[in-house]
Amino acid sequence: MTIGTLTLYIGVTALVLTGLTVWLAKHKTVWMSFLQYFCGTLFVFSGFVKVVDPLGTAYKMEQYFAEFQSTFADTWLSFLAPMFPWLAAHSELFSMVMIVFEIVLGVMLLIGAWPRFTAWAFFLLVLFFTFLTGFTYLTAYVPDGVNFFEFSKWGPYVETNMKVTDCGCFGDFLKLKPKVSFMKDLVLLVPAILFLLFPQHMHQWFDARVRSWIVAATSGVMLVYGWSNYVWNLPDIDFRPFKVGVNVAERKALEEEAAANIEIVAYRARNKRTGEVVEIPFEQYLVEYKNYPKEAWDLEQITTEPTVPRTKISDFEVSNLAGEDVTAHILTNPNYHFMVVAYELWYETRYESYPVQDSVFTVDTVVSRSPAGNLDTTYVRRLVEVKTRTERRPIYVFDSDYVKRYTDYLNPLLAQAKEAGYEVYVVVGYADPAVLEAFAVQTQARWPFYMADDILLKTIVRSNPGLILWHNGTIVDKWHWRKLPEWGELQARLSNEVK
Repeated sequence: MTIGTLTLYIGVTALVLTGLTVWLAKHKTVWMSFLQYFCGTLFVFSGFVKVVDPLGTAYKMEQYFAEFQSTFADTWLSFLAPMFPWLAAHSELFSMVMIVFEIVLGVMLLIGAWPRFTAWAFFLLVLFFTFLTGFTYLTAYVPDGVNFFEFSKWGPYVETNMKVTDCGCFGDFLKLKPKVSFMKDLVLLVPAILFLLFPQHMHQWFDARVRSWIVAATSGVMLVYGWSNYVWNLPDIDFRPFKVGVNVAERKALEEEAAANIEIVAYRARNKRTGEVVEIPFEQYLVEYKNYPKEAWDLEQITTEPTVPRTKISDFEVSNLAGEDVTAHILTNPNYHFMVVAYELWYETRYESYPVQDSVFTVDTVVSRSPAGNLDTTYVRRLVEVKTRTERRPIYVFDSDYVKRYTDYLNPLLAQAKEAGYEVYVVVGYADPAVLEAFAVQTQARWPFYMADDILLKTIVRSNPGLILWHNGTIVDKWHWRKLPEWGELQARLSNEVK
């Protein structure tokens, strides 16, 4: 689906609801009712596709907070920088509150609850979204090594300059280019301002008490539903590329082939001194490339779009602790095998002191005369003293509740799977092998540990840890650590599928 198609569907819905409102004589102003229904439906829909996967929005917020921290740190607004790590640490709560508020605000627009409050809430939320999407879009003009607020050093639009490449407005359901997202929010500011100016023209359904009950019920239901999609189970609807049934091996091969066949059609060159931007067709550039030395010009390739859109599947790469690539082994394994996914091992590092003894020796030279009259020299090492010094070594203390997710939930199932002959392994976000060794000891894990990018692992499964069942490059099933199947049930299923 495209943003144009989605806008059409929402517009038609708003027209139908407006017609119904006029027919029932519930409207005050036709155009205001249409705007209420359009914006309300849009917010309910965009909130719903996010509430099925609140962790996705939380991860997106973490990206934003990290960028804001680095952006503000070196400016006169540096006093704001310390609050962003705190916000990142509470991104899940922030995500849930924002998503539920968006849905509830959409419902309030639909039924006309508390017009003045709703108008202000809608305006402020749209303003917040505009700030996020505007920042994302405008960073494309900021070259590497330049702070966002150094406006005089901005250059031409370069998409790869953006640190956050997707606003997450519609979660993983619909990916919008930052420019489109920004324009969308600028357009939404128009009805937001109209709501502020003319709240008295907003239609209202039901009486005040019923409207309040609808708002309260929507808030409660959406909170519980959102929590159920990551605290207690995996999302009900999976919009991500690693959904159950996807052949990751085939899709990765198709995306890599499409990427290899991309053609360069032109170069966009920017003069570093004057700021002049020119676009040179590829064939012409091959002839005139000496006129655009890299010392004087910034060059950007303009290429054709890949025939198969790139997804996170292209980034699926896994290595063992020695740094050897095991991706092919995972994707070509013809047998059923189990992958535990853990994007982060929750722990803190403490240091303990321990004594180390150093022995100090000296060498004595002993000269003796042999019976034949020759002088023989012998060097004798002699202990002078033993010194004691103090060294410090790291101790990795893992979160006890997180360790129980393995010892009490995963380990019993995985032990039975391994005993039955199935391959079992754990893929974690990149970490020090010493940390993994300590974690394996504390969780009593008896299976290999591999490593991969933590963002990739977050995309694969919304659970830390989560369990994936693979077969010949295809994701057969996946589970939240709280919803693991009984081994007998799973074994019967595997036996039937093998038959």
